[in-house]
Amino acid sequence: MGRDTDRTLPAVPVTSATLAPEVSGPAGASRRSLLVGGALLAAGLLTSGSPAALAAPRYEAARTGAGAGAAARTVFRPVPVARADELVVPKGYVADVIARWGDPVRSSAPRRGTAPATPAEQAEQIGSHHHGVHVVPLAPGPGGERRGLLVLAHESADELPAAAPPATAMAAQGLTVVAVASGPHDGGAWRTVASPLNRRITATTPVRLTGPAAATGAGSGTRTSGARGVVAPGALGVTPWGTVLAAEENANAFFGTDDPAWRRSETDVRHGFSATGFGRPWHTEDPRFDLASDRARPEHFGWIVEVDPHDPASVPAKRTALGRFPHGSATVSEADGRIIVHTTDAEDGEYAYRFTGSAPWRRLRAEGLDPLDHGTLEVARLAADGTGEWIPLTHGSGPLTPANGWRDQADILVRARLAADAVGATPLARPERIAVHPTTADVYLALAGGVAGGGCGAGGADGCAPGASPHGGVVRLRPAPDGPAAARDFSWETFLTGNDPRATPEGAFAHPKGLWFDASGVLWISTGIPGRLLGGGDGPVGRLGNNALLAADPETGEVRRFLTAPRGAEVTGVAASADGATLFVNIQHPGRRTATAAPDRERPGAVSTWPDRTPDGPPRSATVAVRRA
Repeated sequence: MGRDTDRTLPAVPVTSATLAPEVSGPAGASRRSLLVGGALLAAGLLTSGSPAALAAPRYEAARTGAGAGAAARTVFRPVPVARADELVVPKGYVADVIARWGDPVRSSAPRRGTAPATPAEQAEQIGSHHHGVHVVPLAPGPGGERRGLLVLAHESADELPAAAPPATAMAAQGLTVVAVASGPHDGGAWRTVASPLNRRITATTPVRLTGPAAATGAGSGTRTSGARGVVAPGALGVTPWGTVLAAEENANAFFGTDDPAWRRSETDVRHGFSATGFGRPWHTEDPRFDLASDRARPEHFGWIVEVDPHDPASVPAKRTALGRFPHGSATVSEADGRIIVHTTDAEDGEYAYRFTGSAPWRRLRAEGLDPLDHGTLEVARLAADGTGEWIPLTHGSGPLTPANGWRDQADILVRARLAADAVGATPLARPERIAVHPTTADVYLALAGGVAGGGCGAGGADGCAPGASPHGGVVRLRPAPDGPAAARDFSWETFLTGNDPRATPEGAFAHPKGLWFDASGVLWISTGIPGRLLGGGDGPVGRLGNNALLAADPETGEVRRFLTAPRGAEVTGVAASADGATLFVNIQHPGRRTATAAPDRERPGAVSTWPDRTPDGPPRSATVAVRRA
């Protein structure tokens, strides 16, 4: 989704590509053609002796010398580029569809048919447009049954008939918490199950705002008055104390007004609010989304939301200390006992951010304080020489003073985009998900690529160099070798380039949007090639076929394609079961238009009929559980 602004949108600065050179292993195998073995251990997709060990042939390619920490054992045979309307995984694996849009969350809910659900029905069914995913482990059940809570983010509403009321779309967004289980009688497969912990959080669920910007609003009301709804959540993160963070992304899409007297403020323009919205605005049905009704209402959205999946009666908390903008990430790590949350502003020409806790989180919780309410929001500046710094967005610091129109810290957090502009943050080519390496603390940033042509921000922020791939890539930020992970200075480099002509056929990709590290340090990359380019044989990325999930070795840059999606779909969230034997992968909006075909009301399955394969029924977003066959 785009934003309504006249700003020039520059590309990400790039220094030099760091793909590994061709280094031969046994039998003349290219090191880039292997996915290093021990690296997938935590995801349970490898190693002999593991419950998920792959029976297909593999060979050893021992690496020696410095930097050989991630071994070299082939763990799966990469899948080729695909264009068919199916989900493909490597030989020896199976992908079970376990959580479709419209499946019941509560026993009282009907299972979705071909007709759209009513708002009340949808509020008891799994939402649509699956994005982030996390699996909360639960104690084993009878007979050693594996159990967990599947948490899903629903970014938007999959295509609904024109007659469907906005309330149905509002009920289809938000979050789902649903129990899943896998027992001996299931043959290893997972299924959703009834549980008192199952719940839906939608665009009408009561929420609370906390932190510095919770008290007052820009309009006649207050930000805490009547706050309801989690809208357009994308990425998920998990805290050390067991809660889940959901990143609200494009909530501005659903605001609008029919009042001809309404005028856009500077903040409205910069944050993408307009009278018409984009998509199908909800203001005709719900006055909360009417821009002319109360200036404070838009300030209820665009936050990172904390949810306790263990307590279905808990009220989601919007943590305002983490800033307000379309969040593309909510990745939690820890440094010196303090919480760090990396996030992005997921639009072209926007920024990467970091929240650093003010004190060790255990101490704050022991004092009855919420760790996510106490800390500093920072924004990244990347210089052309490969250095960078996190700049604090703190009232009274630099240009963020009353003399320059900044009232207080709340004002900075609500208008975070304008604050980041003021301190000279580096615009990036559509920054999306961030992943933090579990042992090195290196930060990996997915750039989905944008329409920006060159330069690095208004006036050339800090002299950044042009030259990013229009098809995105992955940038790596590294703290100083002898410094703490929370230090503000870092170095940066391009780790992988989208649509790189040097990439091997099994490792080529474009427009990365999702990044996730398993516990052993393999970087999983999910792609979101735009529909206008997807599957176009003569287009710039036509050779890459459908969107995919790939695995990369951070040490060498070796990449292998693990999964390909059905037609029209993006691969979004990825998570692992507690025992590491299963990967849970979200498939978003199958059947959306591609470069060669588009659905319509008479033919909703013209592009895809996945996963139900019913000729007249629409395709559905879904979660798949990938395991060894």
